[in-house]
Amino acid sequence: MTPFGEAVRELRRRKGVSQKEMAAAIGVSPAYLSALEHGKRGAPSFDFLQRVAGYFNVIWDEADELFRIAHLSDPKVVLDTSGLPPGHTAFANRLSMEIRGLSAETIRALEDVLEKATFPDKDRR
Repeated sequence: MTPFGEAVRELRRRKGVSQKEMAAAIGVSPAYLSALEHGKRGAPSFDFLQRVAGYFNVIWDEADELFRIAHLSDPKVVLDTSGLPPGHTAFANRLSMEIRGLSAETIRALEDVLEKATFPDKDRR
C-alpha cells in the first residue's frame, strides 16, 4: 500500500463508503481504485486528485496534503544518478536492492537523516 492509498482508504472509512461506491461517484472502475490503494498503479493524475478532493469535500489544507502524498506514492521510483559521483549510484542501487528488508524503524531513521540534511537546492525539490 502507498501513502496515498492509505490516505484514500482512511477517507473512505471516515465517510463510510466502499471502493465500489467511491469509484462510481468519481468515474473510475473499482479495479483501478483498488489497484491504486494497493500500490499497483503509479501516482494518480491531477484530475483524479481533484475528483477525490471534491468527493470527500476536503478543505484546502487537506487537499494540499493529499496532493503531496500522491506525489510521494508512485511505487515504481526511478532515480537518475547520471553525472553524480559513483558513490551516489552505488547507494541508490543498494537501497533499491535492500528496501524490502528494511524495518519501519530503519525507514524512520533514514527519513530523519534526510530531514536533517542540508540541500543546496532545497527549494527545487
